[in-house]
Amino acid sequence: MNIIEVHEVTKRYSNHLALDRVSLSVPEGVVFGLLGPNGAGKTTLIRILNQITFPDSGSVYFKGRPIEADDVRQIGYLPEERGLYKKMKAGEQAIYLAQLKGLDRETAFKRLRKKFQQYDILDWWNRPVEELSKGMQQKVQFITTILHEPSFLILDEPFSGFDPINTNLLKEEIHNLKKQGATIILSTHNMASVEEICDEIALINQSQKILEGNLYDIKTQFKKNVFSLEIGGETTEVTQMLAEQFEVLATNRLPHSVQYTIHLPEGKCANDLLAAVMPYVNILSFNEILPTMNEIFIEQVESFNQAHPHEQQ
Repeated sequence: MNIIEVHEVTKRYSNHLALDRVSLSVPEGVVFGLLGPNGAGKTTLIRILNQITFPDSGSVYFKGRPIEADDVRQIGYLPEERGLYKKMKAGEQAIYLAQLKGLDRETAFKRLRKKFQQYDILDWWNRPVEELSKGMQQKVQFITTILHEPSFLILDEPFSGFDPINTNLLKEEIHNLKKQGATIILSTHNMASVEEICDEIALINQSQKILEGNLYDIKTQFKKNVFSLEIGGETTEVTQMLAEQFEVLATNRLPHSVQYTIHLPEGKCANDLLAAVMPYVNILSFNEILPTMNEIFIEQVESFNQAHPHEQQ
């Protein structure tokens, strides 16, 4: 079942086309990466899902029916723009925000104290927000986003301002939320995080969706027929043969082995490569190298921009 379905959504601001007939589906219980360059239309789509703004045309379905105003209570939204009151104490502000999501004060207090301790900011409970670092403020805002245990979360650049330790803590929290049945839309420019935690992705560029699907399937779709081969020791005969029959992109000589990065030309397959080297050397490892999401992102955006150089944003 899809928790979110977006059908032919278009949104225009004055003479700026933010979304152009965008359709996508977010399956229930996945981490869904919403990707795209700055200005592509991601934030507009997120605001439509949160009913902060509404599409000019098209429709949005939540859990199989048209989305309604009350559905926002089931959504946890962490915006890219930080919106805490600087003079208010961190703990009291968190309680206030939790109450806006429907929690009573006592329940909010108990849950928040536990989360503040988990995120190592309990000592800052009675300190004004303006005294907290950017990372600490981010923790407070993230905690209040998930505190009411929403079934659907939208996290817009959640790793901004976090050091590696706290980034890892947040990733673990996202994994735990997914295990508990939550669906998460993750909007980020951090492609390494996308590879690590996303199941599905959609790529938006120039207000249009240009790519969508399962992360592994997409990486497989854009593979370049490149393989990594490690052999036990190097011989001149093997090196020469590989150069003649295949395209050797890189050679890494280690103390007791040699690693090759090899592109197979059209008409050649992995079995051809293995058959060519097996009579001569001991193969230690062999695997296909799939493109990274960063490579796919850059390639698809640049290709689209070249094909649509004058399209209005």
